[in-house]
Amino acid sequence: MVAVQEALDRAREAGLDLVEVSPNSEPPVCRIMDYGKFLYQQKRKAKLSQKKQHVMTLKEIRMRPKIGNHDRDIKIKHAAEFLERGDKVQFTMMFRGREMMYVDHANEVMKEIVQTLQEIARVERPAELLGKRMNMILVPVKVSGSKPAEQS
Repeated sequence: MVAVQEALDRAREAGLDLVEVSPNSEPPVCRIMDYGKFLYQQKRKAKLSQKKQHVMTLKEIRMRPKIGNHDRDIKIKHAAEFLERGDKVQFTMMFRGREMMYVDHANEVMKEIVQTLQEIARVERPAELLGKRMNMILVPVKVSGSKPAEQS
């Protein structure tokens, strides 16, 4: 343990700052360092850790109940890309006029989408009709290093 005045004198001799590192410990811990450089390194660490994080965003894919097979497959392919990137995907089926008669067909299309993407996604919110739109949200499945054991 060193007296505060002696620590300040040592810091001045070295041309550095006396920085309190752990104020809550008994006795408080101080270090002699370049405080500006320390702050720069802390900001840099925080920026690098933020850079490595992926913010999950919600991507929307819109379609109609009478969508063609090829068009549906392309939309599923885009959804797979979003899911692999780590984003949520919301499928929106829009109905106009007499298309409201095709709600059953729209449910089938949504089930096919879930079946196709079941390897890489799980359903967060199942397909439900809200007014003239049917919405369903899929989220990416967190893939661990090993595959689950097969059941016989």
